[in-house]
Amino acid sequence: MIWIIGGTSEARELIDKIIDLDDYIVTIATDDGKEFLKGTKFHVGRMDYNNMLDFITQNNVNMIVDLSHPYAKKVTQNAKKAANEKGIKYIRYIRKKALSTPKGIYLNSFEEAYDYIANIKGDVFFTTGSKNIGDFEKIRSKNRFIYRVLPTIESIKICKEHSVNMKDIVAVLGPFSIEYNKAMFKEYNVDYVVMKDSGKEGGTLNKIKACEELDIKPIIIGRDEEEGYHNLDFIEKIIRGNI
Repeated sequence: MIWIIGGTSEARELIDKIIDLDDYIVTIATDDGKEFLKGTKFHVGRMDYNNMLDFITQNNVNMIVDLSHPYAKKVTQNAKKAANEKGIKYIRYIRKKALSTPKGIYLNSFEEAYDYIANIKGDVFFTTGSKNIGDFEKIRSKNRFIYRVLPTIESIKICKEHSVNMKDIVAVLGPFSIEYNKAMFKEYNVDYVVMKDSGKEGGTLNKIKACEELDIKPIIIGRDEEEGYHNLDFIEKIIRGNI
């Protein structure tokens, strides 16, 4: 059995490519991801390392194909460790990083971002999801922070837990075009836009371009280097045993 760790648009693309196969199962963290998946061969729920070991045993997994989000570091770390423990093959899909921009601020981690943003003045538009809202709110001071999050109950709950005003919550599903981003950034009249380096697939390039055209400063939070494959067609060949 092949275990595909989902949660990204590329996971959906890969599933479309191998929909004719029977020997795979897809895992997603929450129920919200169900509407984007075809078929019924998936499991919903977050897993820690021990859960992963049990999942591999229970489903007779002989290969893990990790298409989790590039910032879901713990998922990838645990999946690699579990594959090594069980002596099975591990394949990682990696999004290419965004190109640097001379007008932007490229930081190496969220920790660096907290330090930098704590010392700026102006309105800031966050496109980094809901997970780090609590940490950003700690450094907000008198600035206005607007958060663009997924339109899920979980995301809104996190916003309310940290007392984010309704006028500062934008709940909408991306990725978005350059023009859509421009309209939104202009509407909120922001000085900065904070984003992860989620690559072209995650809409990072469109956000950067929108910022450049509006003369807004993009703050890009980088990610660690990883080993793996950038090409889904190549991964499909591995799954089908053609490589």
